[in-house]
Amino acid sequence: MAKSVQKITLSASRDIPFDRLVLSQSNVRRVKAGVSIEELAADIARRTLLQSITVRPVLDDKGAETGLFEIPAGGRRYRALELLVRQKRLAKTAPIPCVVRTEGIAEEDSLAENVQRAPLHPLDQFRAFQALREKGQSEEEIAAVFFVAVSVVKQRLRLAAVSPRLLEVYAEDEMNLDQLMAFSVGPDHQRQEQVWEAMQRSYNKEPYQIRRMLTEGAVRASDKRAQYAGEDYVAAGGPIMRDLFQQDDGGWLQDAGLLVRVVAEKLERDADALRAEGWKWVETATEFPYGHSYGLRRIAGTRRQLTEQEIVQVEALRAEAERIEEEAAAADEVSDDADACLAEIEAEIDALTHRPPVYDPAEMAMAGVFVSIDGSGALRVERGYVRPEDEPVVVEEADEAALAGEGSGVADDDSDPAMPESRIIVAHVGDAAEPEVEEEDGIKPLPDRLLTELTAYRTLAMREALGNELGIAYLALLHALCLRLFYRYGAESCLEVEAKSVMFGAQAPGLADTPLATRVDARHEAWAAQLPEDSAELWDALANLDTDSREALFAHCVALTLNATHDVYNRRPRALAHAGRLAEILTLDLAAAGWAPNVDNYLGRVTKARILEAVREAKGEQAAQRLENLKKGDMAEAAAQALAGTGWLPEALRTKGVETMTMQADVAALAMQSTVAADACADAASEEAETADLPSVEDYEQLEPHEIAAE
Repeated sequence: MAKSVQKITLSASRDIPFDRLVLSQSNVRRVKAGVSIEELAADIARRTLLQSITVRPVLDDKGAETGLFEIPAGGRRYRALELLVRQKRLAKTAPIPCVVRTEGIAEEDSLAENVQRAPLHPLDQFRAFQALREKGQSEEEIAAVFFVAVSVVKQRLRLAAVSPRLLEVYAEDEMNLDQLMAFSVGPDHQRQEQVWEAMQRSYNKEPYQIRRMLTEGAVRASDKRAQYAGEDYVAAGGPIMRDLFQQDDGGWLQDAGLLVRVVAEKLERDADALRAEGWKWVETATEFPYGHSYGLRRIAGTRRQLTEQEIVQVEALRAEAERIEEEAAAADEVSDDADACLAEIEAEIDALTHRPPVYDPAEMAMAGVFVSIDGSGALRVERGYVRPEDEPVVVEEADEAALAGEGSGVADDDSDPAMPESRIIVAHVGDAAEPEVEEEDGIKPLPDRLLTELTAYRTLAMREALGNELGIAYLALLHALCLRLFYRYGAESCLEVEAKSVMFGAQAPGLADTPLATRVDARHEAWAAQLPEDSAELWDALANLDTDSREALFAHCVALTLNATHDVYNRRPRALAHAGRLAEILTLDLAAAGWAPNVDNYLGRVTKARILEAVREAKGEQAAQRLENLKKGDMAEAAAQALAGTGWLPEALRTKGVETMTMQADVAALAMQSTVAADACADAASEEAETADLPSVEDYEQLEPHEIAAE
């Protein structure tokens, strides 16, 4: 005969007026957590009470019911109902659904209700939000109903949109939430699943690795191309990936090919506007190599003077700015409105005073413009460059009057008018006999052979004299350098000094946008603006410069000829050795100059052994060991983070005798170790002094060096 199973009896449920309910001291919940009372009250007002309250009858001393009921479990719901009663949104006698318990212990009921309740799995919440969205509720409405930020709803909906296969993996706890958030970056379910399968064969399953693999081939929104033509890309339907769980600087532009096309089209539109100005050529590129304008002469434009009306307008704006600044000084602070007003005034003054230069149409007809994108994504326009093949042909002929002034010959009006003007030819002349010239009446130009001999003697005399005059020699060399570096004319100087403004060969990406390039270019432009437009006036201009300005210009010209670049096809070991010596004298510190290792400029282009060597030098052996098992790409990224701020430099960028930040840190660490060791020795010396009647550490501090040696 089968054994009968005892049936359980559930606690009775009944509606109890709110004013008959009281809180119990048996409630085990003491710490506030979760949804606030105000939010819970609003939720009850919206959809009424969804869960009954567990109560126990309050008994008197004789064990009889008093008509009141205490609440050992459900205190927060009671507080929310109490708030609604105070707000006159719920009657004091409103019936409250309750479960009445008489058996067991009240504290046990309270504990069981809180412990036995299973929390909602995050995936269920994601899918619930998605269901509400599909049923017509907006993200803002969902956020308002559940008292969360709209960004939280967007995040939950994004997680629910991950590949269903990966959601099931997450539901089975084979993937953590951070990994799922990383997969939400890319919308392509097939690609998400491919990355997950690849992760199963990889040691590294970190979220950043998932993001890196999903964004391969995409272009960051912070890239200058995206900054320049991002709106055109979006207008063309280009997709953008966003990371809602981390700072992504605007996300990633997925279609790199589309971006290249819209950038090229926008550059051409901007170039067409410049071609309409009348330039001979306009060349476009996303980025030109640094030094692309070397060897090209730049024509100088003129800026239009301000009219009287514009001058009055500028003065009025400056007066208004001074008034606002005085009011702010009196108030000891600048309000946001005043700050915005000052910014507008400054922009108006700049628009009036900083105008683009105006160029001579004749010069524009032989010059051109470089159009590219700068590091911030703005259009970079470089106007007025003349290529060597477009330079006007200059024919140098000897002027007889000038020749007479040089003392090399005299010509007068009695000379034969049929005789052509002779050309000055500076060349080495052989020993061939010069044909005799038949004597005729009148003074003729000197024979070339004789003129060569005379000027050779003059050259030697000038060399001897110039070698004794440092100041004039310095000025003559500066003149020759400036002719080549600012005017591209070398024939106007009698010094045969070849000054080349070196153009780099293979370059690091973005070199033209670095602070170093900006400073060099700004210095060159500043000097170009000070020098005369006509090279014939250059000598007098240099002679009139003060000593400091002349030396600064000389240093700049010499600096432009420096070339310390390693060239595979032109190895110059002695020149590079000299560059090293020069760097020592200059105490060159590339870390202080702004170079820092990253994936693009070093770590992603060397072997894993060199990456580990760099981390080991900068951060120590333990830091290097933590990266040993990573793949090359992951190791490079992790190393870039580890080396950030250390000042570490590869061997090719180090300067002998100049300590980088890393070296200084090593010295500091050694100094600390030495201090600890010295303290230990001092403690030992003090203890020994107490037992051996020898001088203590304090006594040693009072001794002179020779006395310490004696001791």
